[in-house]
Amino acid sequence: MAMSSGMSLFSRLTGRSLGTVLGQCRGKTLTARRWYISTSAENNLQFKLDERTAHSSLDLYKKDTGVIYRILGVDPSLVQDTPLRFRDWAVVLADTHIDSGRHYWEVTVKKSHEFRVGVAEVMTSRDECVGTNSSSWVFSYVQRKWFAMTTGKQVPVPLVGKPDRVGLLLDYEAGRLSLVDIQKAEVVYKIKTQFRSPICPAFALWDGELLTHSGLEIPPGL
Repeated sequence: MAMSSGMSLFSRLTGRSLGTVLGQCRGKTLTARRWYISTSAENNLQFKLDERTAHSSLDLYKKDTGVIYRILGVDPSLVQDTPLRFRDWAVVLADTHIDSGRHYWEVTVKKSHEFRVGVAEVMTSRDECVGTNSSSWVFSYVQRKWFAMTTGKQVPVPLVGKPDRVGLLLDYEAGRLSLVDIQKAEVVYKIKTQFRSPICPAFALWDGELLTHSGLEIPPGL
């Protein structure tokens, strides 16, 4: 379905929420050199958010471990234009890539009604939103409901309400990304796939803010 030029401009200014703009773009091949910090197969994954990837509507804070959505954000012409940056979607990636092991991190959600948390290939297209292509796997929260997403397909996740904090458990070799209820220390839902290249934590945000917590031990029993 085609959008008017006015709606298209508004969508770019606001980071193009999929709650209001459906569909996906045709991605372009990203040829930038690998720039992420490598991580081993050990637990306690430690990462920060990388400003070079952040859409202009996203503002990093707390030593680059959190991100706030600004309704207008920074004028895109004032943001350094690099092939690493998401230009049309309110997405930011972490600065660490993962190519093995089991890892766990958590996300605190503040005043947000629409966001995505998950992982993406390090070289995923910057012209597509995470969850809309085959190189990203996310859990989406929108309209008070949770979904598992990849290649634009949405599968309802049986998690009632919006928690203040959720956990993500990644098993690279097994090809599993799990959403964790940290209050019960239970896996709510698993996305199953096969990772073929290095990946990194990925986040999309259309209101409020997210704060990441890395360097955590995997909870017992998970």
